[in-house]
Amino acid sequence: MAWYDEAIFYHIYPLGLSGAPKQNAYEKPVHRLNTLLPWITHIHNLGCNALYIGPLFESVGHGYETTDYKKLDSRLGTNEDLTHFVKECHKQGIRVILDGVFNHTGRDFFAFKDIQANRENSRYRDWYCNVNFCGNNEYNDGFSYENWGGYNLLVKLNQRNPEVKNYICDVIRFWVNEFDIDGIRLDAADVLDFDFMKALRQTANEVKPEFWLMGEVIHGDYIRWVNEGTLHSVTNYHLHKALYSGHNDHNYFEIAHTVKRLYEMGGNRPEGLKLYNFVDNHDVERIYTKLSNKAHFAPVHVLMYTLPGVPSVYYGSEFGIEGKKEYGSDDSLRPKLNLEDYKDAIISNPCTALIAALGKVRAAVPALSYGDYQQRVLTNRQYGFTKSWNGCTVAVTVNNDDNEADFRVPVDSSETYIGTLTGVKVQPENGQIHVSVKGNFGEIWVPESALNEEPVTVPAETAMPKEKIVKDTVEQAEKNIADNASAKETSAAEPLAEIPLEVPAETGTSTTPDVSDIPEKKDAKVLDLNKPYEEMSVEELQAAILEKLSKNGPVTDQMRKDVADNVYLNSLLNWVKSFQ
Repeated sequence: MAWYDEAIFYHIYPLGLSGAPKQNAYEKPVHRLNTLLPWITHIHNLGCNALYIGPLFESVGHGYETTDYKKLDSRLGTNEDLTHFVKECHKQGIRVILDGVFNHTGRDFFAFKDIQANRENSRYRDWYCNVNFCGNNEYNDGFSYENWGGYNLLVKLNQRNPEVKNYICDVIRFWVNEFDIDGIRLDAADVLDFDFMKALRQTANEVKPEFWLMGEVIHGDYIRWVNEGTLHSVTNYHLHKALYSGHNDHNYFEIAHTVKRLYEMGGNRPEGLKLYNFVDNHDVERIYTKLSNKAHFAPVHVLMYTLPGVPSVYYGSEFGIEGKKEYGSDDSLRPKLNLEDYKDAIISNPCTALIAALGKVRAAVPALSYGDYQQRVLTNRQYGFTKSWNGCTVAVTVNNDDNEADFRVPVDSSETYIGTLTGVKVQPENGQIHVSVKGNFGEIWVPESALNEEPVTVPAETAMPKEKIVKDTVEQAEKNIADNASAKETSAAEPLAEIPLEVPAETGTSTTPDVSDIPEKKDAKVLDLNKPYEEMSVEELQAAILEKLSKNGPVTDQMRKDVADNVYLNSLLNWVKSFQ
């Protein structure tokens, strides 16, 4: 077990959070990194024990066009500032990983400047890919070269060049010796050379015990990157997409099947593929912006903190702030924030309170970090699973409907279970717990004996606005975890929406799909389930989904109703594709 197995990350884009200028004039250092020191205590109070911060090193603009790998960006301060910052993080029990931008450099990097000056005679001409002195570019260099993403501002390094490989490995050694960092997030890892990554892993194994390498990978079979020879983890973009679209479309099947596919990819073992889970970051829109129903902030984050993987919160999203890509700019995703504006957020802001509560629950219940995942309940709007470790079985239930929902979840214990976010207690019957979850919420059910009983200071109760999320706050979670033996039973939080809607009762089950369950239409055509999904009608997609469901187990009448109620073509298309 390493520190990253129990990590809860906080993610900071420092140039944005500190309000640094967009362009670097390479002038006298301005100590903006020091203004972020108060955030370390905030990160600790949220229950996070690891920080991913970057990019940090000298660059001309957004930080990913590196000018000097061994110098803190002058817009942020000096190397001494970074050494002090990491030391302060370590004092509060927070590990630190930095951005390693090793696929490309900026045009102001010394090796590229030497090529500009000496052309064919430069000893660095082979440090970059496909340098062609018969070509040219928009900068009128008199030569061309391979870039990243179509941007000549980002010059692609030749990672197969032994000098480049050794130089980057020396950079990693320098960062550990100079700043005492605990790991690196590899930018654009999905286009890095695999032999190059193996060299980085060997260096990581040498420089510091449990030095963590996490790579930015968008698509593909993650196990190609995550293994003993290359990286410890990669960014889980598959789950990121499923978490917001699965709620927007009321489609928990998309989330569950994504989790199933990734868990199988790791050999159906909790330690097989520990991915870096997130709902937003510096490159994608804020989760609060992307959610059609803002109340889904709660079940989304309950899932992120409890599904297999390592959870991460992007700075500001714990406050429920908005952030949308506009006119091709990421500026609104990377805003300057004043922590003083949110000084009481853990008490007064329900989004922040929930994040802090989830951090305490995860830290108190090791089964959430190490447990074996088993899916237990799945409909469009309800999802339940268990995680079992060292004799402790934890149950997680989420509900994306506006109405309260009942769950029956198998557990391995006969002792009383407590809902760590609401304080509700239930007694297992016949190997199951029968629980209710309020609309647009979730709960983590833990055997009382498994909870941390160390005393925790409980903040004073504060009223919370309904339009944000739910009334459950961190004080209830702290109380349940800290002293469950003497805790009194409390009622669950009030639902966000007080709309009098009926929840259909479950009825019998069937093992085979029946396309006759799809409502008849006067102009109904013969259903063709053999053509591409993109060419199917609503009725054909509904029938195809029922067919897929039947292969995973009994199809209940409620499941048929969920399918029939969904008449949105794009939603059905996403749903049926989630089975693949």
